[in-house]
Amino acid sequence: MAADGINGTETISVLNPVGFPPKITPKPMAPRLESLDGKTVYLVDPRFDDSGLFLRQVQNWFSDHMPSVKTKLVEMSNVYTKDDPKTWEMIKANGDGAIIGVGH
Repeated sequence: MAADGINGTETISVLNPVGFPPKITPKPMAPRLESLDGKTVYLVDPRFDDSGLFLRQVQNWFSDHMPSVKTKLVEMSNVYTKDDPKTWEMIKANGDGAIIGVGH
């Protein structure tokens, strides 16, 4: 703060906190499967707070309510802010669907 010399008032400078969000390119969601019976669904842990705990609960739910669905719990190779092409390719090659879970 600096005095401006008029009546002893002070002038302050402030910055605009709005910022500029990054440009994103939206991607469409995958088409919905007609049924999950006999399918393999990957449960992808993006390594966000307690997402692994949440996805184990989802896996248990499938086991109890839809036993014909095979679930595979996998953890991303890095944190959720980094892309993981190897995991996505594995899921595309071996799975019928995926749930990317975020727990808290």
